[in-house]
Amino acid sequence: MKKYFKTIVKYSLIFGLCAIPVSCEEYLERSPETQISETEAFENFTKFQGFTEELYQTIPDFTNGYWTNSWNWGDDEIQSTARDFHFVCKIDNGNFWGWQSEHDGWQAGWMNRRSVSTNNDRMAKDLWTLGWAGVRKANIGLANMDKLTDATQEEKDMIKGQLLFFRAWYHFQFMQYFGGLPYIDTVLPSDQPLRLPRLSYAECAEKAAADFREAADLLPVDWDNTVVGKKTSGKNDLRINKIMALGYLGKNYLWAGSPLMNKVSTGNAAYNIEFCKKAAQAFAELLNHTESGSSKYGLLPFANYSDNFYTTGKNWGIPGSTSVLLPGNTVPVKVTEAIFRGPYWGANGSNWGTSKQYQPAPVLADGDVKFLPTANYVDNYGMANGLPITSITQADAESGYDPTRPWQGRDPRFYNDIVYDGVKCVTGTMPANVEADRYARLATGGSYRNIGTGSRTGYLLYKFIPITANKYDGGYDYGNSLNIHIPWMRLSDIYLMYAESAAVAYNSPVGKDPSYAKTAVDAINVVRDRAKVGHVANKFLGSVDSFMNEVRRERAVELAFEGHRFNDLRRWLLLIQSPYTLKKSIEFDRDPSFNVATPKTNKVLNIRETVILERNFSEKHYWLPLKNTDVNMYLEFQQNPGW
Repeated sequence: MKKYFKTIVKYSLIFGLCAIPVSCEEYLERSPETQISETEAFENFTKFQGFTEELYQTIPDFTNGYWTNSWNWGDDEIQSTARDFHFVCKIDNGNFWGWQSEHDGWQAGWMNRRSVSTNNDRMAKDLWTLGWAGVRKANIGLANMDKLTDATQEEKDMIKGQLLFFRAWYHFQFMQYFGGLPYIDTVLPSDQPLRLPRLSYAECAEKAAADFREAADLLPVDWDNTVVGKKTSGKNDLRINKIMALGYLGKNYLWAGSPLMNKVSTGNAAYNIEFCKKAAQAFAELLNHTESGSSKYGLLPFANYSDNFYTTGKNWGIPGSTSVLLPGNTVPVKVTEAIFRGPYWGANGSNWGTSKQYQPAPVLADGDVKFLPTANYVDNYGMANGLPITSITQADAESGYDPTRPWQGRDPRFYNDIVYDGVKCVTGTMPANVEADRYARLATGGSYRNIGTGSRTGYLLYKFIPITANKYDGGYDYGNSLNIHIPWMRLSDIYLMYAESAAVAYNSPVGKDPSYAKTAVDAINVVRDRAKVGHVANKFLGSVDSFMNEVRRERAVELAFEGHRFNDLRRWLLLIQSPYTLKKSIEFDRDPSFNVATPKTNKVLNIRETVILERNFSEKHYWLPLKNTDVNMYLEFQQNPGW
């Protein structure tokens, strides 16, 4: 990825958006030998790719953009009380202005920063400023494709495909938070006033779809298998390819077809069937590639599930892939589940901050900003047999759930992601006076339950950190090179989006795109099979409405805490509806039979859930407010309703 970085510096600065810190004045002060003509900058693949690759440097790292990082804003997560500057706290209070740098005194959010750049500073990346700069840069590149004369057709296609992808990707990111916007598909002149009106969500989505579709048609499945890509073989994992473009083509259509987006576009709060058909078709095309063996993409074995989210002891390797020995092979092969990831900037970011935001202080780690899974969200993790838990306080003979032993027989992903009372959290030596804290003390009144710097909810989140990431085992020390880096999109998400879109499009849980063998329910079961969870029960296959409850629950479990829930609740028109406005804790007492050797089967007493807070939302909270400085530029660019 860094092969062309020197070329980027030389050939792209003149073309960047002057609003970002690399100013036009700074460029003009450069020595004469670094000044080049536009014709020279775009004349061959190496130079044009150097220009294009700066776009990768605009992708925010939402997991490591600050010392501690907030990206889960639905009903899934709550912050400890010692600090309240992260966006999740502002959202809990109904203050959606908090995404903007003007309302973020700590400059901790990844959506907007005062100071941004395309260098390797992880704290200088944001979505809003660099996103619009990226759109402009993509348009400049597309406007100069005719200057790429010293290039093969493959090289031209790969340049154009990347530019189209980034233009669509940034528009999609903006649309999902703010609704329909002007779709900027040309280089806007700087000497003329802006007059572009906001388009409807559907109109924007159609334009983004056209860009994603063309990008998919131009780009290869794997850069390593191209003449161009062989020059950087083994270093192409992050470069935009056909699979990424198809993934976002489908996601763009599914979002456009979802109830919220369809309501603002047409007035109809149901799914848009035609958009869902197009989404299913795009996902089917992608899955046919991945299942045919023609790509490197596949679901990681559950034993390697954590490789999707972090690496440790691997020289800061970016997570998302692993080497596994597949049946019939004698040599391990690399399997990649992460479809779209941004670059990683700066060693020790995960160690110094992100890893510590999940552990109670001062029990296991330093720091006072902690992010905790809400008890109501953890309830989505059902039983290993695939059945949901209907009530955390009620026994259920069908599923086998027993409220006196609430950790028994659960979905294996529960044990992977969630630390509950009695789990062993420290493996090494501890001082005798804190030896009792080796095992999670998460019962009501336990030492892990400090609401200021510990767990407010009775649970801890360990999906993104190894069990050794504590001050006694030293798993987050620099020498362990712990790198937390959650992908924007991974393959299991594609299966679940296909399930949703195919079921809606063909009005059945066994609906399917004609070009793909699997039905909607088959796709969910593929994801469950990886974790050895029971298939979707027959009682949920009688109607689309019944099936959709399991689709939503499966997304909640499989994609837990990866940044999807807030947008899912919004697009389903559930964000402002109870019980999704509630954040709860689990309360219970330990039974005298408690045994640290058998945490899964420990008995509890007096189990119940308590509401920590209720979010008072209204219709306006389905969309984030735009910046007032932007909506005041001209009348045609209106603010979102209610703001």
